[in-house]
Amino acid sequence: MSDRLTRLRVKMEEQGMDAFLVTNQENRRYLSGFVGTAGFLLITLNEAVLATDFRYVEQAAKQAPEFRITRITGAYSWLPEIIEELDAKSIGFEASDITVSAHKSFLEGLSNAKQSKIISFSPTVGMVEPLRAVKDSNEIDLISRAMGIADKAFLEVSSSIKIGETEQSIAWRLERSMRENGAEALAFETIVAAGPNSALPHHRADETPITQGVPIVIDFGARYQGYNSDMTRTICLGEPDETFRIVYDTVLGAQLTASATIQEGMTSGEADEIARDIIVKAGYGDKFGHSLGHGIGLAVHEEPRVGPKSEMVISDQVVFTIEPGIYIPGWGGVRIEDTVVMDQGKVRSITQSHKRDNPK
Repeated sequence: MSDRLTRLRVKMEEQGMDAFLVTNQENRRYLSGFVGTAGFLLITLNEAVLATDFRYVEQAAKQAPEFRITRITGAYSWLPEIIEELDAKSIGFEASDITVSAHKSFLEGLSNAKQSKIISFSPTVGMVEPLRAVKDSNEIDLISRAMGIADKAFLEVSSSIKIGETEQSIAWRLERSMRENGAEALAFETIVAAGPNSALPHHRADETPITQGVPIVIDFGARYQGYNSDMTRTICLGEPDETFRIVYDTVLGAQLTASATIQEGMTSGEADEIARDIIVKAGYGDKFGHSLGHGIGLAVHEEPRVGPKSEMVISDQVVFTIEPGIYIPGWGGVRIEDTVVMDQGKVRSITQSHKRDNPK
């Protein structure tokens, strides 16, 4: 955690702030190691305070040894006293995380402080998230463990799907398998979308039965010790139609080409363009409406956004997804997704599941 705090403090100095208030749960865990669901971090250039309520004081002391733990009894009443004690004058806060009402309460708390030399309480964007994008070896190992759980579940479940089974049944079997194999939670709600439902990228599994010859999009992931995995496979039971063959091969070609071609130093926009060009040239450009991928770690979706015009550079040890898709209303869709890591300048897939369109 020391290195993470050091890198944050460099950014704080660059932006002229002497204190930074952390309210985002993933950022709080990343910087402190504290996994509780309630609490705040107040970080200065020299000190670090973790404020939480009585439920988590003992836990916080064990998990965040580099932080001074302060017990709080109200939502924001603790803030003025700590600010005065730390002599904080220019304070940054996470604009994308604090609600309007929370911001109002913070300002009211600050107005009650004896400290009259506060320069500002200023919104910030992207203080911690870019730091989280570059994973250390332990983080990559935890994501790999989470991915291994999902890979095993896919192998167990996909080979036994039968005609007539419902989307919900498949989703439940995947979720049960992940839990039984060590997942602490699902990374997100499992997507199983069959036939025309597969044209909806975030369809919720329902009672739709599986029929022969239709695309079945399966998108799921496991969480292991706080870190997430994410994968998608599209399969078909029985003989697919000609559209499926063309669409599947186009998406697979785009996914494999991107995986083989994306290199360290590319922008996320350039990475997206590699796969998108293949789909556009095949005549399906208007059927690929989402980004090529996204970063993944403590959150399922985090930096970088691997999408059109994104300028974030993909550096070594960045973990992200590569997931092109084509979606045709009334027919269905195909999406193929791996979680990957930039490893010594090239993409290495963390996902190990096969990409056969028929799992049998």
